[in-house]
Amino acid sequence: MGLTGFGVFFLFFGMILFFDKALLAIGNVLFVAGLAFVIGLERTFRFFFQKHKMKATGFFLGGVFVVLIGWPLIGMIFEIYGFFLLFRGFFPVVIGFIRRVPVLGSLLNLPGIRSFVDKVGESNNMV
Repeated sequence: MGLTGFGVFFLFFGMILFFDKALLAIGNVLFVAGLAFVIGLERTFRFFFQKHKMKATGFFLGGVFVVLIGWPLIGMIFEIYGFFLLFRGFFPVVIGFIRRVPVLGSLLNLPGIRSFVDKVGESNNMV
């Protein structure tokens, strides 16, 4: 969990510092390594290389590669798109959890935010 957490931290910090190549590269490596350690190598491989997730995996891992070769902005755009395609099945679960948190749940029910969150949360795709 620590590797994944540090990976997310470095990715976030790298974006705040105007897409710093080194921080984004470290964040990518730590996030993917942390994911492999948390759920195991075989499950990570099966998750990323399912037939219906090949497009998403291509964008995500392609974005990681583009960041590593030195084009951080383009790489992060690819990664974010691939991330949303890969993990869109988890979004309804996450939104349901956040709605139960006292302060965050009331923020998600604000008029402008509620319609967007409802669209994101109604995914019918299974993980």
